[in-house]
Amino acid sequence: MSPVSLLLNILWVVLGGAWMAIGWLVAAIVMAITIIGLPWARAAFNIAVYTLLPFGSRAVRRDELTGESDIGTGPLGLIGNLIWLVLAGWWLALGHLIAAVLFAVTIIGIPFAWAHLKLAGIALWPIGKVIVPA
Repeated sequence: MSPVSLLLNILWVVLGGAWMAIGWLVAAIVMAITIIGLPWARAAFNIAVYTLLPFGSRAVRRDELTGESDIGTGPLGLIGNLIWLVLAGWWLALGHLIAAVLFAVTIIGIPFAWAHLKLAGIALWPIGKVIVPA
């Protein structure tokens, strides 16, 4: 991780990124409690870690990375993402959008607003994504 990414990640955690990561962690725990929600829990936990340290990493589709389709990137992944969107995705995306607007008010907060916008997109459609170094 570059020094700039490290500095941005530290500022991110201090300025409220930890709260959104906790939101993702709560979503993962709620999904894990219902045994049927385990696939969503795994995706939410992975993105909680990404939300905690978003600078220096990015989310990509798993099939673009591996070159092969799998359960999460095929038709079952589409159904899983639609269920996720209804159950948890919309409120996580809303939290990221509100934070993005608040950060975008200041010039210094624009990189954090951009990170929240990226995370809002992932919040809507997380199944079949993998986090890789940027």
